[in-house]
Amino acid sequence: MFRPLRIVTALMVALLVPILSAATVSAEPTPTRLAFLGVLLQNDNEGLEPTTDAEQSRMAAIGKQFTSTLAASGHYEIVQVPEEMLSKVNRGQPLGHCGGCEADYGRTLKADRVAWIVVQKVSNLILNMNVYVADVASDKYVYIKSVDIRGNTDQSWSRSLKYLLDNYFFEQKS
Repeated sequence: MFRPLRIVTALMVALLVPILSAATVSAEPTPTRLAFLGVLLQNDNEGLEPTTDAEQSRMAAIGKQFTSTLAASGHYEIVQVPEEMLSKVNRGQPLGHCGGCEADYGRTLKADRVAWIVVQKVSNLILNMNVYVADVASDKYVYIKSVDIRGNTDQSWSRSLKYLLDNYFFEQKS
């Protein structure tokens, strides 16, 4: 017995299964929403070696380097932090020492994670860069890494952040 309806149905299924499978496989995961709360400078010798305009510029530059590198990775959507909130962050207790204020900022911004960078200036030759990322839902750190910097130049700061991101931050994604 010849059943044309069964043949047509079988052909339609054979053609649709690969199309539906390809659509499912190619679906990209949703990027993690990350709010960057800024770069802080902890100058241990402010009285002897005050923070310079160049260091202020470096702080802004590594903040931009951090957010643009994460956004370019495709794994992160950078949440814009309003200027009024950044002012509140800068006026309040230091990030990492504020009893969970970082997660509160993240919840307000509807972010999945919050991040910030602290550069500790021990002297003009010895600095330390620390990158922190906290999960907003659990209010727990998911990433803390540090690198020592020898020399206080634009290049040393930029290379230090690049090293942290390339060798630690993105390594945890794989």
